[in-house]
Amino acid sequence: MIGILVQLAISWLLIWYFQKQDLSVLGLRPTVGRLKDFLVFLIVAMLCSASAYMLRKYFGNEDWVLNPKLSAGLVFEGIWWNLKSVLFEELIFRGVIFYILIKRIGVLKAILISSVAFGIYHWFSFEVLGNPVQMIYVFFITGIVGALYAFGYTQTGSLYATIAMHWGWNFTKGFIFSDGSIGKGILLPVKTGPDITVSYAIYYLITLAPLVSFILINFILLRYRNKILPAVSL
Repeated sequence: MIGILVQLAISWLLIWYFQKQDLSVLGLRPTVGRLKDFLVFLIVAMLCSASAYMLRKYFGNEDWVLNPKLSAGLVFEGIWWNLKSVLFEELIFRGVIFYILIKRIGVLKAILISSVAFGIYHWFSFEVLGNPVQMIYVFFITGIVGALYAFGYTQTGSLYATIAMHWGWNFTKGFIFSDGSIGKGILLPVKTGPDITVSYAIYYLITLAPLVSFILINFILLRYRNKILPAVSL
């Protein structure tokens, strides 16, 4: 929590120094529209993320059971841990620096810089530095997702939609299905039978279809939202 407060303090200093504005540029004040954005994009992100595990269950004979040690404290810990990591990344890559870049060099260049930085950052967070194949893959995937999040901010004038997309995907993957770095979450994987070897086509379907659907559906929703509710002027 202290780290997030430090980020906000530094963000305030930067936006005041460079633009003579305050943190309202991040659209943090809750409104009905922003809360609706958060709910819609959160649900979509969680469904897209969960679809990967439904495909694994259908094609790969994988299954999950409820964690017998599940508790309210564990759920709160999982929610807060994922939310802290998402807020940390959003304030860095879609925060006031991104806003300043938009004002100084334009939306498209700002999105490009933000997405490239997001991709490079994940070389370190995913610990793939030194593995060229993995570096290219991680940079490409996370860079595109970073561009989606940045686009979400430019379309809504707020971090609510971007936080919802980011947190919904991460929380579902990392905590609901215990497929992350924080250990056991709500559901635990169990072995239900012999290992199944799938074709390359099925493998890539399981691996990429949820992520592609996540990107496309959210992009379309952002474009559709902009038509019925014009974006806040940046």
